[in-house]
Amino acid sequence: MSSPMYRIGYALSSKDGQRFMQNSLINQAKQRGIDLIEIDPTKPLAQQGPFDCIIHKIYGSDWNNQVQQLSLHHPNVVVIDPPEAIDHLHSRASMLDVVTSLKIPQGNQTLGVPNQRVLEESENLVDSIDEIGFKFPFIAKQVSVDGSAKSHEMFLVFNENGLKKLKLKKPFVMQEFVNHGGVIFKVYVVGDHVKCVKRKSLPDISEGTLNSMAPEEGLLLFKQISNLIAKNDSSEVEGYISGVEKLVEAAEMPPSEFVTALANGLREAMGLRLFNFDLIRDSRDGNRYYVIDINYFPGFAKMPEYESVFVDFFCDVVEEKRRNVELEAKENQEVRGGEIEESKKLV
Repeated sequence: MSSPMYRIGYALSSKDGQRFMQNSLINQAKQRGIDLIEIDPTKPLAQQGPFDCIIHKIYGSDWNNQVQQLSLHHPNVVVIDPPEAIDHLHSRASMLDVVTSLKIPQGNQTLGVPNQRVLEESENLVDSIDEIGFKFPFIAKQVSVDGSAKSHEMFLVFNENGLKKLKLKKPFVMQEFVNHGGVIFKVYVVGDHVKCVKRKSLPDISEGTLNSMAPEEGLLLFKQISNLIAKNDSSEVEGYISGVEKLVEAAEMPPSEFVTALANGLREAMGLRLFNFDLIRDSRDGNRYYVIDINYFPGFAKMPEYESVFVDFFCDVVEEKRRNVELEAKENQEVRGGEIEESKKLV
């Protein structure tokens, strides 16, 4: 007799679904007894299924309400992750607060977040820079993270000319730029599974190189901090960027114990199982690390061996569910047995 297949539903945008649900993942999951079922977010969730588990990345209160109702009426369906927990990562004004409150064993490493400030609609940008003592360059990005391309746009502001050209709609976040050797560490968290990879980032900028690196308009646009998109023809900038490739190759990975402890601490504190965070190492202090961004359900297909990681994770989830169902059935049986014994005594 063949083993039962577990049904895991996934609700993703069309673009995210195409990138994530590749045949290699679907086939590996099926070999381990897991069917991956697409959920149509335009139709009532209650009319789809049944599911043993759902994973999702859909924005909007209507979808969140449907997921909450599913959890209420079908508590045995594992929801990854709770909408209210995901919502905490939709604002860059507060998403990094969790990092400063973590209590994790760090060894020789120290952990922090860059100084940052939200510029409100009523505030003047130039006055605010002077008031908080920010130095150029700094990073500017939208407060809201809503899945749109605009919400992932970031600007590196080099000087006052860049301030004047900055087109971000207020409120937005100004974040201190920390020199980090042109290398960023992407840490992917999939349940208990943690993978850290290194990627190219922005090169170090000193006071001496600030003016030579600055493009004419005084700012650079980049879609993601590890995927710089220069919007100018500066050969200086191109030279710096090409040099970063060698820095990435030579960079040492952060201690695995530190990364795992940090990943587990964030997972538990946020109540989330599918996310990644961007980690940088201070060029001035090789033991000083900063978390600069946290993303829910990022582009996991870019993670090495993502298929096997996710299939293992899915198996962990359904096994945990199976044990919980068996434990609940045993407890119910014991309760019924106790009630029968009590009724016999009364006869």
